[in-house]
Amino acid sequence: MPSPEARTRVLVTGAGGPAAIAVMRSLRGDPAVRLIAADMDYWAAGRYLVPAADRTLIPPGAASGFADTLLARCRQLAVDVVIPTVDAELRPLAAARGTFAAAGIRLMLAPDQALRVILDKVALARHCQGVVRVPRTEPLDDTLDPADWAYPVVVKPRAGSGSRDIRILRAAAELSATERSDDLLVQQYLPGDEYSIDVFAGQPGHVIAAVPRLRARVDSGISVAGRTVHDAGLERFGAAVAEATGVQFIANVQAKRDASGRPCLLEVNPRAPGSLALTIASGVDMPRLAMDVLSGRPVPDHADFREIAMVRFLDERVVELAELRRGAA
Repeated sequence: MPSPEARTRVLVTGAGGPAAIAVMRSLRGDPAVRLIAADMDYWAAGRYLVPAADRTLIPPGAASGFADTLLARCRQLAVDVVIPTVDAELRPLAAARGTFAAAGIRLMLAPDQALRVILDKVALARHCQGVVRVPRTEPLDDTLDPADWAYPVVVKPRAGSGSRDIRILRAAAELSATERSDDLLVQQYLPGDEYSIDVFAGQPGHVIAAVPRLRARVDSGISVAGRTVHDAGLERFGAAVAEATGVQFIANVQAKRDASGRPCLLEVNPRAPGSLALTIASGVDMPRLAMDVLSGRPVPDHADFREIAMVRFLDERVVELAELRRGAA
């Protein structure tokens, strides 16, 4: 086993979220990795998966100077790899990619061009037209005509993920009464089953695995029950979107079936998803594959998975009071 000094130091952000916890549970079994759990909140559950010396507090991704502060913390802790799991961190880290590289710190982050397309859902819909089926999607600006839509429709933010601030409007009058904003979009409502397709690309657009998951139960945008499904059409769908957008490492393609049962693209999350634990359990350990890519080790051309189900429940980790603020720096 490598000495603590020789191990690759991997800092995982968003340690309070299920995506970060899945990543850490995957990598903590690797004797060559030393995990550092980072979050803006010392109550974040994932911080207590690692020893006190390997916990750190960082500012929120939307804070001014986030990337500079994180870089300074990484230098202080001799971090080798950063795995961001929070949407708000992606843009500032992409802008600082060169600075991190100059410091010898690798980012598990999609290429800039992929992020520019993916992080704007209107741009993503336009980019993927002709690649996969895309629901009608338009910005909620002054040019939009509520009378020109079939109802119901979905109004949601152009950026971000999860179910926050999503509304279903059932009549033109409701849409007419909605304040216009370039930060919002209107999208055709899709009534069918919703799927998340976890994809892994070893190089931009080169897909090694596409694992569809049925989102059987969803709470606050997070799947709390689901199953992996062998569906060649959905696997091709996820791979096609990943190839078209040029993602690398772990990404999550969300799709929903229309009234005719055909899958349509909702969004892409260019980071580890909240239900990554199910994909790992199905046989595709995406965090370890990503670490192999970052370390220059060979990865397979294709990784298969098995059908398996997951239910999620609350668990407790009891800590001494002194542990709460230990490693807060």
